[in-house]
Amino acid sequence: MSAEQPPRKPAPQIPSDMNAFNRKVIEDFRANHGRMTGPLAGRTVILLTTTGAKSGKERTSVLGFGKDGDRYVVIASGNGAPSHPGWYHNLLARPIATLEVGPERFKVRARTAGPEEREQLKRLVPYIEQQQTLTTREIPIVVFERG
Repeated sequence: MSAEQPPRKPAPQIPSDMNAFNRKVIEDFRANHGRMTGPLAGRTVILLTTTGAKSGKERTSVLGFGKDGDRYVVIASGNGAPSHPGWYHNLLARPIATLEVGPERFKVRARTAGPEEREQLKRLVPYIEQQQTLTTREIPIVVFERG
């Protein structure tokens, strides 16, 4: 496995209105072809668009990630929330999604990493250890592969 990691910066303060914050980040990401400005300037994020498990509506989430060759690795932390984030539930119901990475947009198939690969993948998303201290549930590691 390769470890193609961008340098990590300290985590930004969590805004009080995450939905409004994420809408602005998504607009900024798309307007600047994946190069962040404002409070996330210099950070690298991806956009994940899933289809709602119940609603059938498309939803876009902003995620940090790790990269392993052509695979993208994220954690379903929800900032340490007691339950899995909505986007993770959507992927369990419909594992085909869309990723936006820089100026690229492509379809992916998502899967949850099994116990045998978790330890290896944790090094790609080192902030999982800090996030895990915020919740008693095991935070899933999700692997996206082009599909």
